[in-house]
Amino acid sequence: MKSSTLGFFGGVGSVTGANFMLDTGSTAILVDCGLIQGDRFTQEANAEPFPYSPKDADILLVTHAHADHIGRIPKLVKDGFKGKIYSTRPTKDLAHVMLQDALKVMRYEYERYGNEVLYEDEDVELAMRLWQALDYDEPLSLPDAVTATFTDAGHILGSAMIRLERGERSIVFTGDIGNDPQPLLNPPVIPVEYQYLVMESVYGDRLHEEVEERSALLQHYIEDTRAKGGTLIIPAFSMERTQGMLLEINNMVEAGTIEPIPVFLDSPLAISVTDIYRRYPEYLKDSVQEQIKAGDDIFEFSGLSFTRTVKESHEINKEKGPKIIIAGSGMSHGGRIRRHEKNYLSDSNNTLLLVGYQSVGSLGRILHDGAEVVTIDKEKVRVKAQIARIRGFSGHADRDQLLNLVAQGGEHAEQVFVTMGEERSSLFLTQRLRDYLGVNAMAPGLNEEMEIEF
Repeated sequence: MKSSTLGFFGGVGSVTGANFMLDTGSTAILVDCGLIQGDRFTQEANAEPFPYSPKDADILLVTHAHADHIGRIPKLVKDGFKGKIYSTRPTKDLAHVMLQDALKVMRYEYERYGNEVLYEDEDVELAMRLWQALDYDEPLSLPDAVTATFTDAGHILGSAMIRLERGERSIVFTGDIGNDPQPLLNPPVIPVEYQYLVMESVYGDRLHEEVEERSALLQHYIEDTRAKGGTLIIPAFSMERTQGMLLEINNMVEAGTIEPIPVFLDSPLAISVTDIYRRYPEYLKDSVQEQIKAGDDIFEFSGLSFTRTVKESHEINKEKGPKIIIAGSGMSHGGRIRRHEKNYLSDSNNTLLLVGYQSVGSLGRILHDGAEVVTIDKEKVRVKAQIARIRGFSGHADRDQLLNLVAQGGEHAEQVFVTMGEERSSLFLTQRLRDYLGVNAMAPGLNEEMEIEF
């Protein structure tokens, strides 16, 4: 057996900033290169030099296109990376629009807060020229006799777990593991027969208690908004959460469960992402594919408007009566949602509905935790609107789903590395894996490097 080094250069002790490296001795393989996020889209730590030399990295494998997994790729390229980048086809397309949008947000934060802009347009385009795409289960031969395979992680369109194999040895990087069931996606493919697992733990200490009730809860908040004549504001992540919500409302309207209500998708990024979702129906779950083949445009229904321009966005305020506004960003870091929150949070007839994870320090987390007054872009806003949450729309597997993933496939696991979670979640899941499954699990530290037999 050969010895390799596994480095944890991000995504440990934190949900965001995923960045791992497997060094086989002659080939340095990176997995993900994401932004560190908090109360702002980019934290100052993102501008610091990488703890390794980017020019010495040979390969970058990408699990999926969320900013906390891809957001520093153009900086990696800017700092000297010249290797190949690989992902699934949807991930490549989604990453392109996500990175362009992230640059806009960084420029905004530079003007407002002085945060450093990590890269420029030419760095994004160079990254895309280095990027190659493949399908699920398509073997990829890498140097030093390593084979990589991408399998469905069920998290967002094109999301993947990545299995690296050399000889009889294998290591799996889960990326983010999807919550099952999802409105649009198939359940994650459970990895088996591996020696090492690098897994996420966002909800490693919690359960999603409302998965089965999420549609009913969404319907409740829509009808409650209608009854009060108010506005339902949904800060939604541009990928998956937004498209899942549109599918749910589409099905309610077309089934006659609810009367049509004005719904504004107020996010140019989410609109672009939705176009990419239309491009890859074969990546959606079978039941959704059948719905599309039967003639249902799942992202088009009575009452839905796509507001692409700033002018159209401002005109939403003129819409009288009950309405729904879906806008980014999902944690209210930036984007149009912040203006809507300034406009609507002070009215008790309105509801802010949180449908995704809210990181520590984010405006979404502060609102979730019950703040009565918040500061949005230097303006103090009194919170009188109802703050509601539906946990069942989470895109992440919960504690029991994470345990089950290891229970089903980890019979031969020699080591499980618990990453990509707040410290409490990671340590809780680590202990559960040890106590319930007898697994040799650990939560590594930032920049820790470990020798493994690979």
